[in-house]
Amino acid sequence: MCFALHPLQREPTAKNNTNELTSCFTIFEFYSGPETQHILEINLNSSQLQDAAIISHYFPNLSDKQKKQFAQLGPLYKEWNEKINVISRKDIDNLYVNHILHSLAIAKVIQFKPGATILDVGTGGGFPGIPLAILFPESEFHLVDSIGKKITVVKEITGAIELDNINADQIRAEQLKYKYDFVVSRAVTRMKEFYGWINTKVKSHSSHDLDNGILYLKGGDLEEEMDELKKRYKLYDLTEFFKEDFFETKKIVYLPVFN
Repeated sequence: MCFALHPLQREPTAKNNTNELTSCFTIFEFYSGPETQHILEINLNSSQLQDAAIISHYFPNLSDKQKKQFAQLGPLYKEWNEKINVISRKDIDNLYVNHILHSLAIAKVIQFKPGATILDVGTGGGFPGIPLAILFPESEFHLVDSIGKKITVVKEITGAIELDNINADQIRAEQLKYKYDFVVSRAVTRMKEFYGWINTKVKSHSSHDLDNGILYLKGGDLEEEMDELKKRYKLYDLTEFFKEDFFETKKIVYLPVFN
């Protein structure tokens, strides 16, 4: 038995002025046996698929391929999270807001150019790297983590959605020999320690509106932590971009390396 997921030709819509999102998908379930073959077509509006539609709500210019890739992430992460825990079991139902949309917040402060190189340090199950790689298919992403099982999940998911602008490796950031335009991450440690790991991994020549550096997703009161580093930085409140309660304390820290 096999399953294929296909979006119908229908755009997500907002209802009752509450931005409640709906999206209709079709699942084709193929049965085969010695005597019969038939196809069962099911139309559904599941919460999972509604969650996928939230990406189109905040990023309305996605291609059909990108919409399909984002929709595939839900079932793939649920499947792999049963085998290798990369997302809290309690949080897997919040995948699209707490992990995918959170990762895409970086795209609200910068548009990576074709050919740009981005390093994702401590990627875990592929955040923020996989969502960003879907959104910027002409940029190159290198996802690294010291835990091999997590990199296995990253490789399996990127292969399943045919995402070809990602390389994933089990390696510590300090061991890397390459340089990148930007380094992204989701709160793997305090910024002073993180900066020590990666400040030599950033290219000096910038070609974006933001100078090359770090884009770090983190929450809470960051003033004391950032003062430890004694470097120029900028904070972006994610409530400027997203209305969901999850983002109330969430921020992006932008730290140009050459400042």
